[in-house]
Amino acid sequence: MHKLLIKGGQTLEGSVQISGAKNSAVALIPAAILADSPVVIDNLPSISDVELLAELLREIGGEVTMDDQQMEIKPENMVAMPLPNGRVKKLRASYYLMGAMLGKFKKAVIGLPGGCNLGPRPIDQHIKGFEALGARVTNEQGAIYLRADELQGAKIYLDVVSVGATINIMLAAVRAKGQTIIENAAKEPEIIDVATLLTSMGAKIKGAGTNVIRIEGVNHLKGCTHSIIPDRIEAGTYMIMAAAMGQRVQIDNVIPTHLDSITAKLREMGTKVEEKDDQMIVEGMLDKKGVDIKTLVYPGFPTDLQQPFTSLLVSAKGTSIVTDTIYDARFKHVDELRRMGANVKVEGRSAIVNGRSPLQGANVRASDLRAGAALIVAGLMAEGITEISGLEHIDRGYEHLEEKLRNLGAIVWREELNEEEIEQVNQS
Repeated sequence: MHKLLIKGGQTLEGSVQISGAKNSAVALIPAAILADSPVVIDNLPSISDVELLAELLREIGGEVTMDDQQMEIKPENMVAMPLPNGRVKKLRASYYLMGAMLGKFKKAVIGLPGGCNLGPRPIDQHIKGFEALGARVTNEQGAIYLRADELQGAKIYLDVVSVGATINIMLAAVRAKGQTIIENAAKEPEIIDVATLLTSMGAKIKGAGTNVIRIEGVNHLKGCTHSIIPDRIEAGTYMIMAAAMGQRVQIDNVIPTHLDSITAKLREMGTKVEEKDDQMIVEGMLDKKGVDIKTLVYPGFPTDLQQPFTSLLVSAKGTSIVTDTIYDARFKHVDELRRMGANVKVEGRSAIVNGRSPLQGANVRASDLRAGAALIVAGLMAEGITEISGLEHIDRGYEHLEEKLRNLGAIVWREELNEEEIEQVNQS
């Protein structure tokens, strides 16, 4: 087990290349199950979630090879093998195996998913969709059992706008008989990315990126080659780091329109942000103004950037209020920021940030992926050295993190935890 050490106060300058979208990759890899011939996915981020999904596909008989940023998946020998335990419990996105295996084999047994603990994230909307398509769904000994004689297209209204449920129902519906209509569908770019892959495989999907998606079921899907969109959350994280400590940071391989909400808030703070075709250039400002943030479904401000942005607001003038409407428990980073000297308190679903608190390096722990990003932002701003444990969370979503930060001028490195630190981690 390792910890990440950051010597704060270093100015960031230079360029950083953004990787393929983590939130697309974890859906696109299971989607390959639906094909009857090989699928090649390009621009894959080198993160632990991708490696876990590759192992899960191998468990059900798939042949998976990885070369740099490319994965080839041969699904011809896959079977509906139950996956009740083990790796499937280590990542939230394992639930996409439900829709893909149900669509392909008309049955699946998947352990309840794990991943970051962000409070209740029920999969009731996923199950509602599967049942509408004709599946029988039961919870037996901590695993979800899905069974169907056949899947029949249906009209499905999502009570809550859910990216996961929208994608999962798409995966199950593309090989169902007849038409499926998903109303109140999520609009995230990652949904368009999945729909693009499925369409290249032969699926008939209209309306991805709007709140109504129409799917005409087909009998077979073929393999194809697909390149993943850039990771807007990784890009937003580096924009926040650049706003905090940047002199001039160029962020390459982005789709600027995917970043409109974060760009607007950074400019409101006084940060200079320049957009180009596939680049963002951010120049940090010493005299930043506090702003209020409210997370919303896309195209609103993303919940995945709430935590790192909270760290940035610690350095801004005045009081800022950060409200997360998506996840109840997404303020676990606040206690760690307070260890570093931040003046932040949580009231209900909001964090109140009193800015201009000087941060000091401290020993802190990442409780989840984006909390880890928040602590890295804080560590870059802090005086002295910040030690961050819980790197298994950070490694789920940020490729080549230390290398990218060092290329920008940060002083950052990893060290092994000693026995006492490992015992503290195990007790937490």
